[in-house]
Amino acid sequence: MRPRLEAARDLASRLPELLVTARRIAANVLLGVHGRRSPGPGETFWQFRTYVAGEPARQIDWRRSARDRHLYVREREWEASQTVWLFADLSPSMEVRSALAADSKLDRAVVLLLALAEMLSRGGERVGVPGLVEPRIGRDNAERIARALAQNPGLVEWPSLDRVKRSSELVMLSDCLSDTATMQARIQDAGVRGTMLNLIQIFDPAEETFPYRGRLEFRDPETGEISLVERAETLRDGYLERLAAHREAIRSTCRKAGFGFLVHHTDRPASEGLLMLHAGLTGSAQHLGQAGYRRSAA
Repeated sequence: MRPRLEAARDLASRLPELLVTARRIAANVLLGVHGRRSPGPGETFWQFRTYVAGEPARQIDWRRSARDRHLYVREREWEASQTVWLFADLSPSMEVRSALAADSKLDRAVVLLLALAEMLSRGGERVGVPGLVEPRIGRDNAERIARALAQNPGLVEWPSLDRVKRSSELVMLSDCLSDTATMQARIQDAGVRGTMLNLIQIFDPAEETFPYRGRLEFRDPETGEISLVERAETLRDGYLERLAAHREAIRSTCRKAGFGFLVHHTDRPASEGLLMLHAGLTGSAQHLGQAGYRRSAA
């Protein structure tokens, strides 16, 4: 197991390249997606929709309605900025990279974090990292976060949420390999705080399929402990059952709290993960509006 300071320095040396990759991916994805604006108070036109009986007549757009036999309401954009907190698990287990994947889990998590920061910043959102970077509006958020990561020697698995306030959004990128009870407690804590969590489990394809056979040594990346196995293939079924049960427990806890849970594999394009993240956040914004939360700075 590498010393954590050495691992932090190694990550810092790669951050300029990861930032360039993140910006390229964000630019490509931005060409094909719409922003996160949603209906609400504001002056900018959003869309026309059919009038619903019982709504105030003053909301009807009579000019548009005069064109056919239906009544239409003119909706405006919700222009208030939303605070989005982003965090990537940088613990030793995230350094895993098999021959089946182009990136380590850690590098993929950092790229997705920076790319999402770039996209959200261009959309006028406040972006921050719990315990590291205070949220603010600005086109330089991705660079600001990359710089803070490079200067931070601590590799943390899960952050303190003390600064994450009610009605803000929280994106967590992790392999979620802490024990089930710990993961459930973390998710429930986010729910108690009134935040909207989107949890993304990042997995190497070898961790998903366990394609190992024969006599092998397995090393725990967190503790450095080594286990010698004579026939690795005999572990496969039991491992896959435990993995499925662990993931389902996390998914169920997220579902009960109204949170999003996605799985992204490092043999898939990073742009695919970014699209899932963006779609998840768009759903969160709609959920917050339906739940009656006020979109405000956190």
